[in-house]
Amino acid sequence: MTKNSRRKFSADFKAKVVLEAFKERSTIEDLARKYELHPTQINTWKREATANLSSVFGSGKSEGQTDVEQQTEKLYAQIGQLKVENDFLKKKLF
Repeated sequence: MTKNSRRKFSADFKAKVVLEAFKERSTIEDLARKYELHPTQINTWKREATANLSSVFGSGKSEGQTDVEQQTEKLYAQIGQLKVENDFLKKKLF
């Protein structure tokens, strides 16, 4: 017996399917046949998309941006510390 692995779908693929579902030009069943998915899966993706839609128009800062800002602050602090040490060593040398 071989174990069937689950199919993994990219975010682009999910977005494509959900956008077609939102357009309502074809039924969920037609989309399920077209993309070889279960209709429940499309409905789940659609529900997730509508739940997370408000985050697209949110405050403008995502968690990734705050992480980048924190890392940038840390690196600037490290640069400042190294500059102080470098200046100190230059004074000691002469």
